[in-house]
Amino acid sequence: MPVRILIADDHQVVRTGLRALLESKSGWQVCAEAANGREAVEKAGQLKPDVAVLDIGMPLLNGVEATRQIRKLSPQTEVLILTMHDSEVLVQEVLEAGANGYILKDDADRNLVAAVDALRRHKPYLSSRVSEAASSAVSSDRSSFGRSSRSRLTPREREILQLLAEGKSNKEVADLLGISVKTAETHRANIMLKLDFHSITELVRYAVRNKIIQS
Repeated sequence: MPVRILIADDHQVVRTGLRALLESKSGWQVCAEAANGREAVEKAGQLKPDVAVLDIGMPLLNGVEATRQIRKLSPQTEVLILTMHDSEVLVQEVLEAGANGYILKDDADRNLVAAVDALRRHKPYLSSRVSEAASSAVSSDRSSFGRSSRSRLTPREREILQLLAEGKSNKEVADLLGISVKTAETHRANIMLKLDFHSITELVRYAVRNKIIQS
């Protein structure tokens, strides 16, 4: 059976490069590409790929939240996170979300094939440049990691946090998520309360600092 892979990154040139690397391996095929996190979740739910390779900083839904949703929709799909950020906190959040692999973009030419090969066999793979403390999280109970302030938010609130930080209005959030404007407003109020924010500027700074959106 071929190894079926989903690639999600908001840059076409990156997706093209990743596809070329992955399809150079006999029997591997990229079954879909996605340009944002929501598209990645939708295609993973439809196609049930063996491995999903996700950029951490995608628009509309970041890699951490996309991982959570993909693992729920398609538990057999292993998730590999591809990022510029060598952050232990971020690694822990990713693992807690259900990813089993994490590599840095500037190591992709050396590590991508090995990482996907490990994940297709349901084995973890972390870039050698990720700290030992974060590496130990792979083989431990991942639910004990990722306890940032953001973990106080519900999955829906984390989605809305990113959309608000990207400049979406309450109506745009409601339309994107298929909820009422009043519900979107309630979620927004809860986010601001839980994180003790008093302005949207604070929320945007928080989102940038925590790699929820790109600066």
